[in-house]
Amino acid sequence: MANVVRAALVQATWTGDTASMVAKHEEHAREAARQGAKVIGFQEVFNAPYFCQVQEPEHYRWAEPVPDGPTVTRMRELARETGMVIVVPVFEVEQSGFYFNTAAVIDADGTYLGKYRKHHIPQVKGFWEKYYFKPGNVGWPVFDTAVGRIGVYICYDRHFPEGWRQLGLNGAQLVYNPSATSRGLSAYLWQLEQPAAAVANEYFIAAINRVGQEEYGDNDFYGTSYFVDPRGQFVGETASDKAEELVVRDLDFDLIEEVRQQWAFYRDRRPDAYEGLVQP
Repeated sequence: MANVVRAALVQATWTGDTASMVAKHEEHAREAARQGAKVIGFQEVFNAPYFCQVQEPEHYRWAEPVPDGPTVTRMRELARETGMVIVVPVFEVEQSGFYFNTAAVIDADGTYLGKYRKHHIPQVKGFWEKYYFKPGNVGWPVFDTAVGRIGVYICYDRHFPEGWRQLGLNGAQLVYNPSATSRGLSAYLWQLEQPAAAVANEYFIAAINRVGQEEYGDNDFYGTSYFVDPRGQFVGETASDKAEELVVRDLDFDLIEEVRQQWAFYRDRRPDAYEGLVQP
């Protein structure tokens, strides 16, 4: 019997406040569950605007603890209600002065499994993230969930192949990549990098991007979210580049082993020859 996982992602427009943004995502999750989805992921800092277009201290107000803050607590309740695994990207405050770009992973019974913290923090026009976030310090966790082994890599991380590889070495079958990326900056890379990473590491990737323009800058988030398989092929169509969308796709996890036997990239790695890659 095929090991097929029905997976979902949401690309959303900003509503103007956290309460309505969270409520909207709850409704998307319930609809995904009605369609039979067993896992869903949201976009980068899903419950807030992409405030990193500016550098202003007022935006620290979006931060909350993980897992005991209001959003992750509410998402745990939603996971229990829907029976879905949920990947929840938020702005995390650990303690005064310690802030991270984080994604919590919640199992289908509402159990908090752990968090991933974004490793690579950009500081360029429209993406002033070093003003807000410390670099991630919890490694490259892969979580044993009700649907399989799930990893997370956040937005700017996707430009760095080392993390994709470490997630594969840690056993990921599906990696969610919640993002907020702008049309003018790197749109031509969007349908290149994640399919290439899926091929190189032989797993599925869920690439999620925001959509629309928001109040704090000129970034035009172009959506076009998708699932890609270990052969680098899109699973169904990509989402709209202008409109909010819930994407639900069937992922055949048996394809992972098939591709790994055929292409054997993990067999032919040469870690003994890679010492120079980690020299500063």
